[in-house]
Amino acid sequence: METVEDWMKRYYTPGELTTALVLPELWDTGYALDSVEKLADGEAAETTEFLSGLAKRYGCWFTGGSVMAKSGGNYYNRALIVNPHGELVTFYDKVHLVPFITVEDGVFDHGEKPCLFDMDGIKCGSIICYDIRFPEWIRIYALRGAEALFICSQWTRARMDLYRTMIRAHAIENMFYTVAVNNCDYSGDIDFGGGSFVSSPTGDVLTECSGTLDGKFSEIDVTNINQNRQFLKVFEKRLPHLYHDIIK
Repeated sequence: METVEDWMKRYYTPGELTTALVLPELWDTGYALDSVEKLADGEAAETTEFLSGLAKRYGCWFTGGSVMAKSGGNYYNRALIVNPHGELVTFYDKVHLVPFITVEDGVFDHGEKPCLFDMDGIKCGSIICYDIRFPEWIRIYALRGAEALFICSQWTRARMDLYRTMIRAHAIENMFYTVAVNNCDYSGDIDFGGGSFVSSPTGDVLTECSGTLDGKFSEIDVTNINQNRQFLKVFEKRLPHLYHDIIK
């Protein structure tokens, strides 16, 4: 089986541009939720150390790629943000937990905070899989200035059309880039669809992977995002005083 470092040696060449590498949801264990007590990493320390070493060696960011983390006696589906110096910048505990198929809401505790961070001057955010079904959560990221949203996931092959449509819609309605990295192949008897892709703020797919083991790079430019947001005034013309009593 190809390791993360094998993949990096095959695909990645360090350069002058800021580079973020994104792994899928629960990339190191899969959805082995029946073994969470055995597999969970205390505060995700071991995995952070591993990714930190790769980040320093290759001069890149790791943004997302969640793991099972144990913290304070609870378990979380946690995405890690590591910079090229090998520092853990922040992390994201998945807020919306799946109540079907994997039934992760019976295993993990949910997080309570959005994850926003600065990547060499670019305001970024991180979410995980099922979170994409909650547009009100994603809008929080946009209102806080996110220019790129990283999404790690294990989305089933049978629902890939929904996955792509929702993520492209979020890119359009929030006028930011979406970078979605999905697991492929089987985890147990669940077939995951691959198909990772990058969407522009206008919903154009800039690059995409196949439904099997694959890796791609895409260059994004956030220069005009705020200018376009100001032109269309999609945030300025919101009427939140009308929404407050409607959305519960």
